Amino acid sequence: MSKYKLYYFYTRGRGEISRLIFLVAGVDYENIIYDKEKWPTLKAETPLGHVPVLEYEGTKLPQSMAIARFLAKEFGLAGRDNFEQAKVDAVVDTILDGALQFIPARFETDEAKRKEMFNNYFTNVVPKVLQDLETLAKLYGDGGPYFVGGQLTWADLLVHDVFQTLLGLNENILNGHPWLQENREKISNHPNLIEHFKTRTYSPF
Repeated sequence: MSKYKLYYFYTRGRGEISRLIFLVAGVDYENIIYDKEKWPTLKAETPLGHVPVLEYEGTKLPQSMAIARFLAKEFGLAGRDNFEQAKVDAVVDTILDGALQFIPARFETDEAKRKEMFNNYFTNVVPKVLQDLETLAKLYGDGGPYFVGGQLTWADLLVHDVFQTLLGLNENILNGHPWLQENREKISNHPNLIEHFKTRTYSPF
């Protein structure tokens, strides 16, 4: 029995980053999928009433980013020392700041207003996020295709996952950003991830 159990739904959502970390690290885990229809009766099984949840040696840990950071540190994907970990976190915080600004548009029910919000997001927010990511890559990437220290970290995986959502809405966002395109290709063609990307359940988020 694996000492790691990940509880989430079929969708990518907030659980996908942990799945990617497990796969890149080549570490076995129990991928426990909750049925959304049964979810109301299962919430009590979780510490805070939401998922993802990681169960590690019998103890359940909530919060997607806490789980991802823990796993990344466990498997050597968080940076080689404290300062590299801080650099990785800077990239993570930058992509999450951009992703959080997307949420209001995603849940807007008025179609005309939703369209306007999406247009504003891709016109004004996304270009700044891409610029900031490239700035950090130049500062911390040692000239290679990864964001920090010349090696793959969970920041690269998270950026890839967030871009998966954004590219599904606007396939042109990385045009004119060759470094970000190269970084994405590196992750897309990672030998531990290729099959997962081909076979995972489709979800826009």
